[in-house]
Amino acid sequence: VQLQAYGGGLVQAGGFLRLSCSASGHSFSRYAIGWFRQAPGKERECVSVIARNGNTHYEESVKGRFTISRDNAKKTVYLQMNSLKPEDTAVYYCAADATILTAPIATSQTSYHYWGQGTLVTVSS
Repeated sequence: VQLQAYGGGLVQAGGFLRLSCSASGHSFSRYAIGWFRQAPGKERECVSVIARNGNTHYEESVKGRFTISRDNAKKTVYLQMNSLKPEDTAVYYCAADATILTAPIATSQTSYHYWGQGTLVTVSS
């Protein structure tokens, strides 16, 4: 599966963005899709994952602000990001893997074998 992430940009604190991860290939519905981010000088971290059955995981700092969803017919996963903070500034990547369990959901980047290019999100204060 090939992934393409887009939707990043510059936004003021308190604003919102919606990231999209579009996939090509077969059997999209079998894949768990995760959003990861990497800020300058920091390790890449898992932000949110949606499993093939719709189960979701959110990193603690984004709970209540970010919402992940998927449209299998469009082969797209969305990350709605509200109430953005300067600390959300990072390059955001989407990743996929068909072996991710529905519970517990894997959050390690090593569990995901397919990656899209990053999209930069910049939140100004």
